[in-house]
Amino acid sequence: MSRVSKPYEIVERALELSAADGLVVIADEHSSANLRWAGNALTTNGVTRGRTLTVIATVDGARGTASGVVSRSAVTTEDLEPLVRAAEAAARSAGPAEDAQPLVSGAPSSPDFTDAPAETGSEVFTDFAPALGDAFARARSGGRELYGFAHHETTSTYLGTSTGLRLRHDQPNGTLELNAKSPDRTRSAWAGRATRDFKDVDPAAMDAELAQRLRWAERRVELPAGRYETLLPPTAVADLLIYQFWSSTARDAVEGRTVFSTPGGGTRLGETLSPLPLTLRSDPHAPGLESAPFVIAHSSGDSASVFDNGLPLASTDWVRDGKLERLTTTRHSAALTGLPVAPAVDNLLLEGGGERSLEEMVAATTGRALLLTCLWYIREVDPATLLLTGLTRDGVYLVEDGEVVGEVNNFRFNESPVDLLSRASEAGRTEKTLPREWGDWFTRAAMPALRVPDFNMSSVSLGV
Repeated sequence: MSRVSKPYEIVERALELSAADGLVVIADEHSSANLRWAGNALTTNGVTRGRTLTVIATVDGARGTASGVVSRSAVTTEDLEPLVRAAEAAARSAGPAEDAQPLVSGAPSSPDFTDAPAETGSEVFTDFAPALGDAFARARSGGRELYGFAHHETTSTYLGTSTGLRLRHDQPNGTLELNAKSPDRTRSAWAGRATRDFKDVDPAAMDAELAQRLRWAERRVELPAGRYETLLPPTAVADLLIYQFWSSTARDAVEGRTVFSTPGGGTRLGETLSPLPLTLRSDPHAPGLESAPFVIAHSSGDSASVFDNGLPLASTDWVRDGKLERLTTTRHSAALTGLPVAPAVDNLLLEGGGERSLEEMVAATTGRALLLTCLWYIREVDPATLLLTGLTRDGVYLVEDGEVVGEVNNFRFNESPVDLLSRASEAGRTEKTLPREWGDWFTRAAMPALRVPDFNMSSVSLGV
């Protein structure tokens, strides 16, 4: 009968079995809990557990070092040797890896490496579920219906290497999405939150916010496509700047393929991107947005290298006081470009704007402006300018002289986040936010609202 070993035992045994020149083993222990609701009533709930093991073998040859990567789920001790042999075979059959570097060594071991993995379960909703029930009752009495879901997951990652690394990271991650609809389904509003433990989310406050937005939507105003002064809430700013962050690899910039390239070669490092004193940064120790303090790379690509597994991560300013400060690099791409090693970190913060809340920015509006709820279906049109297109969703509101006077139709937009930073006339108070479009992949973000005087609503959309 197969024995399910502890994660660290799986890592150690895989390392013992290998005959490769180098080996990296990553054991990810997953657990999750969720709630779903519709029409002011819970519909489903569930809890899951799982394990994924990734083995990265490296083999030295006359022409260089090759790597082979194999990942499998639900691995037991009996599955280990075939998995290790498969990774070794993949390395031997591959050509030299372009990103080959000596495996990382020298980092102190995590003191909890041999401890049991962290787990989540239905108890994470102990306080949240009754508060959600109260929100259902208020919504019912107020003539609106609440839909949505709450999801919490914890991943404990155990990283071991043949060079002696023994590292461990526990990553909690929670998301809450709440949608309110009028009974006739003609009006809809959305709110979302990211959380580590569901202790800092308030369903009552979110329901009150949504109720106000549904009231705003009782008056409908049709507007044509065009350029409008627009207030982008933190969730929309996050969706745009996360895409910018994903597009900020140094090698692509040096090779002339991105918005951060300069004609004739080189990059825009040191160039002013925004007249506002904005700093876009990542920090694995940012309070409430904590992420892995070392590289965890299950595969190599433009922004990550399996050879960098275990490399320490530090706070990094990508944009500082409005100037482009860093582009993301692996050790390999840093050597190619002559730029500092700056691996991507799994969170993103935009700071240095003003102190106003989004509500205060609305109140300070003179003339006419649009207030967005969120963006979705964001796609790249032109990598050279990072021109993106997408749709507004779940409420676009008309602001006149500091007051919201109604809801307008949805739009398709065409904008570059880099260009938006150069044209933004005001940034509000930075706050934790949940990206709507990228919430399945990137949830640790803190952003301000932005005021853009001429946001390009390129066409009218029939979406809701």
